[in-house]
Amino acid sequence: MNHISINTPKKDLLWQNLGFEYIRTDFRFVAQFKDGKWSEGGLIESENMEIHEGSPAIHYAQQCFEGLKAQTAKDGRILLFRPRLNSERMNQTAKRLLMPEVPKDLFMRGVFETVRANQPWIPPYGTGASLYIRPLLIGIGENLGLRPAKRYEFRVFVSPVGPYYKGSGLSVISLAVTDIDRAAPLGTGNVKAGSNYAGGLLATRKAQELGANEALYLDAKTRVYLDEAGSANILLAMKGNRFVTPQSEAILPSVTRKSIMILADKELGMKTEERPVNLLKEIDEFEEVAACGTAAVLSPVGKIWVNDRWYPFYGNGVKVGPVMQKLYDLLTQIQKGERPDNFGWTVSV
Repeated sequence: MNHISINTPKKDLLWQNLGFEYIRTDFRFVAQFKDGKWSEGGLIESENMEIHEGSPAIHYAQQCFEGLKAQTAKDGRILLFRPRLNSERMNQTAKRLLMPEVPKDLFMRGVFETVRANQPWIPPYGTGASLYIRPLLIGIGENLGLRPAKRYEFRVFVSPVGPYYKGSGLSVISLAVTDIDRAAPLGTGNVKAGSNYAGGLLATRKAQELGANEALYLDAKTRVYLDEAGSANILLAMKGNRFVTPQSEAILPSVTRKSIMILADKELGMKTEERPVNLLKEIDEFEEVAACGTAAVLSPVGKIWVNDRWYPFYGNGVKVGPVMQKLYDLLTQIQKGERPDNFGWTVSV
């Protein structure tokens, strides 16, 4: 397997000033499913997609996506973080939406080839930026009735990005519970379908009107238990050296959350639990709160708005707590090759 050269000239960008926005890069990978089989796929230059106006992806949201990052290590290696879990999660979503699974070798080849082909766009080590990788799967082709597509396109594109929540270092954010539900208990909340995110746009706007960065969802059945934030899972450092993440059939299984729970257990010696969390009954037990995901990484939550009041956490809601700081450092140091990867999580491109 050929690896990326550490001597590849980089684009002239202000890497430290990047936000989480789309920047066009040179190449993307495309493969199509037709007549029951996948094409070999390959790199193309155009960022535009031409699809039929009847495509089920447009009318019936038969589409899904993944998100992962490539990081530059201090020694120049380009590292991916647990990409096979992204392949598995995309296929779980594909099954739920009656789309063909993307074979793991095709998924991995698409990711690797796209990253390698866009070497000049991979942010240098120490800039705080990374190369965001977006694999997507959509139903295309002539169609009108409510039925699965006959053809599909798998595509991978990349974009250099900065922090999802803009700020210096590890930024403290706030969340607000609104009157909008994210997903039904037996719906599609546990898969990464695009329709879940479209439905949450209004909740995010309402949360921002309340002064928060993002919406926080309760379970749709009882509106008592924690689900997740609009774009991230929830982590709780609770009294008694407990580290808890909410459990629900409507929560998207996060690769980042799965990894942080292991770090809290193995590296910090905390008692970890994945279980239903009654927000108002247990909120006084919260010492630190965070949102986590590929884009958000680990973002400490300083306060939560619920029932017409703010509930602040560590440092009166303005400081990063020690547990979340340690976990952020552990996670990002592994992702950037700054400490030994004892779990075998990173893959060199």
